[in-house]
Amino acid sequence: MPKAIWILVIGMSINITGASFIWPLNTIYMSRELGQSLTVAGSVLTINALAGVIGNLIGGKLFDKIGGFRTIISGVLIAMTSAFTLAATYGSFTAYVLCLIGLGFGAGMMIPCMYALAGSVWPEGGRRPFNAMYVSQNVGIALGSAVGGLLASVRFDLVFIGNGLLYSSFLILALVYFRHLQGQRGQQRSSSVFENAEILEHKRRFKALALLCSGFLICWIAYAQWASTIAAYTQDIGIPLPYYSLLWTINGAMIVFCQPLIKFFINRFVHSLKAQIYTGLFIFMGAFIVLSQTEVYAGFVAAMVILTIGEMFVWPAVPTIAHKLAPEGKEGFYQGIVNSIATGGRLIGPLFGGLMADLFGMQMLFYTIALLFIIPVVMTKIFDRGVPHLRFARGDA
Repeated sequence: MPKAIWILVIGMSINITGASFIWPLNTIYMSRELGQSLTVAGSVLTINALAGVIGNLIGGKLFDKIGGFRTIISGVLIAMTSAFTLAATYGSFTAYVLCLIGLGFGAGMMIPCMYALAGSVWPEGGRRPFNAMYVSQNVGIALGSAVGGLLASVRFDLVFIGNGLLYSSFLILALVYFRHLQGQRGQQRSSSVFENAEILEHKRRFKALALLCSGFLICWIAYAQWASTIAAYTQDIGIPLPYYSLLWTINGAMIVFCQPLIKFFINRFVHSLKAQIYTGLFIFMGAFIVLSQTEVYAGFVAAMVILTIGEMFVWPAVPTIAHKLAPEGKEGFYQGIVNSIATGGRLIGPLFGGLMADLFGMQMLFYTIALLFIIPVVMTKIFDRGVPHLRFARGDA
């Protein structure tokens, strides 16, 4: 990989490690330390996620207007200030809510910029820059969750201090290295004929992105069940909490260490990004079919292994296609949409799953989700019909 991608990978890992200090502990902190109900805690996390959606969209738009460097610096300053303020106002619920909004918004601004930069500085890399960013995110999640838990066991405010220090490290890295990672930007054309043609082309590309993302939303609604309804279900059937946590350890370890196997399979058998998504979708479907037939821990392990294989196909492919669809000067905006859709799925998923589980039971929820994957299969099939001149070969074969 080019040096620029390695810099972005290191930056993404630092960024996500810092963010992951806090997110697994939010509910515990609000319920145990601040004395809030689970309903209140859930509402605050929803607000935090909404701030992230807004940050995704604004960050992507700013990337196109003022460039990735200034947008990322703005986002990290907001997140860093919020983290240190959390430490300084330890024990205040009002301050916690406001700072979580700041953290969600600031972090949300940075992520689409990082993805857009990755595609811009290595345009010939195909799926590889986006896959590298995806893996680095998961490394950050694994490290941050583990270290954050250790810090919280000593003193909870150390979590916020550690978060702020990592954002400070990311700020230094960005100031030193990110200024020159702007990629290639297109030239504006003044002819009204060109402008009219470009407007029509932009509409077609945006429609293609919207169709693709409608299927992507379903994938995230399904994936979100593992952190919500499935988590509660494992407790109801007597699976110990540490065993449930181990499922996510398996997920993270596979994402990092199984990349050579996934790369071999894709290079040998999968010859387009659409085929890569199809493969992942049918694997996703299989994971929920397995879940519908098991109440033993080994079944959940098998389902998590299958799910993880599926996500390694789907998650990097969607931002890669978004980058290929993006008109010149819209790369950040398109990545912002993709990231906001993922966040939206994490928001809708627990509500949808909770209602389905309460009304019809967990087995019906699993069957329903397995059937819902037909929607992203159809959307993947048709999304590019309006842009037949674009080709979605992997570009890295």
